[in-house]
Amino acid sequence: MRIQSATKARVAKTMLIFSALFLLCDFAAAAEWNFKVRFDKNTQAEPYTGRVLVLFSRSSREPRFGPSWFTPELFVARDVTNWKPGETLTFSTADTDGMLAYPKPLEEMDLDGYRAQAIARFNPHDRRIGTGVGNGYSQVVKLPADETPEFVIDKLAPERKFRESKWSKLLEVHSKQLSDFHDRDVTMKAAVILPASYYDKPNRRYPTLFNIPGFGGTHFSGQTSKPVSKNNERGVEFIRVILDASCPLGHHVFADSANNGPVGTALVEELIPAFNKKFRSIDQPTARLLTGHSSGGWSSLWIQVSHPDFFGGTWSTAPDPVDFRDFQRINLYRKAENMYVDADKKRRPLARVNGQVRLWYKGFADMEWVLGYGGQLHSFEAAFSPRGKDGKPLLVWDRKTGTVNTEVAKTWEKYDIRLVLERNWKTLGPKLAGKLHVYMGDEDTFYLDGATVLLKESLEQIDSDAVVEIHEGKDHGSLMTRKLRDRLRSDMVQTFLKHHPEWPGN
Repeated sequence: MRIQSATKARVAKTMLIFSALFLLCDFAAAAEWNFKVRFDKNTQAEPYTGRVLVLFSRSSREPRFGPSWFTPELFVARDVTNWKPGETLTFSTADTDGMLAYPKPLEEMDLDGYRAQAIARFNPHDRRIGTGVGNGYSQVVKLPADETPEFVIDKLAPERKFRESKWSKLLEVHSKQLSDFHDRDVTMKAAVILPASYYDKPNRRYPTLFNIPGFGGTHFSGQTSKPVSKNNERGVEFIRVILDASCPLGHHVFADSANNGPVGTALVEELIPAFNKKFRSIDQPTARLLTGHSSGGWSSLWIQVSHPDFFGGTWSTAPDPVDFRDFQRINLYRKAENMYVDADKKRRPLARVNGQVRLWYKGFADMEWVLGYGGQLHSFEAAFSPRGKDGKPLLVWDRKTGTVNTEVAKTWEKYDIRLVLERNWKTLGPKLAGKLHVYMGDEDTFYLDGATVLLKESLEQIDSDAVVEIHEGKDHGSLMTRKLRDRLRSDMVQTFLKHHPEWPGN
């Protein structure tokens, strides 16, 4: 009995020691962070209402330049109301009420070795975060810091200047329509790249190719010190116009919208007329062609379909979903559909590289939600959804559960390109003859190929002459080979010469 009692005592003592060690280890693993953020009155004199973030990165560059889609890191955010200059805002594991975090709660983040930076989205009209013009940012702090890190937002992101050259010019057009809609001054911008003979042939007029960049792209991609090449049949040269489709809520795709305003109408009624007055373009529909990739691909196709008499043809590559029955493998019109999981409750992928999933819908949506407005997924709602009572776009899916709101999705029908063409083909068909060209890889990185296949089948059924090609083994980035680029340019030249056989005429 005495031996048994001693043994029990030793066992009990041992268990207490292990329990204590376990608690200590658990306590050590639970990170305690306390970040203090304030902004300098010289940065902004008035109280601020909006989103404040602290971004963490292991990269050598400033955290404010992230996060990237495929390699997002860690960040937290808070919404503030009338936050005053000099007033301290706290991000602490001791008080997480109202705090947003990605990809996990702050108390679960191991931030040792990270570099941190605070950002205030002072400018509500720029979709970018750390580089948005006029947004505030702090110094960079290496973690862990010796004391409680204090971030002072005392710098503003500068405005990017367009570098004009002999061949590349900035076009800025004040839009009355968009200014009236938003009740503030709105300027539409584009880069104009001139052809090689533009200065040598002062009496010559040129066809125009309007190019719309994808999400994140702007007219700045049109900065160049070289003219447009004239290595085309019969020396045909285009003026190239790189349009800017960026807006506070993301990429407006030039679709007239309850949230983004009449951007498509402003393009054809304000920007293009101003362009024609300033540059020697051929002001005829048959000399106005369109192209674009990704969101720009959707835009170029939409502009042609929504303004069939104004443009002479579109060459759309890897467009965003052109049939909402396959919105990156999701049927938005089907009841009980979910953006995060399929019918078998398996996670829905959003992007793949070489056949391997790199992004999941839920994780990407969570990232955007913490960052705030201006992300790719929410930009679809901004472009296609009605405006809610709170002044914001109605959400087509619940951000927590992923459940699709089919009532909101039904309002998207007027932007469903396949559906618009089917329903209006009697009128649109003759106007779009020879004008539609769509190209897609069958392994598209963002699963956009399924919708394009459905569009191809639909156009064949309504006896359209549209060219819709699905390229085997190509993804979002590899689709545009040199061979395909040359062929598309040749098609554009042939389309122009068909209507202007006399060119150049001087």
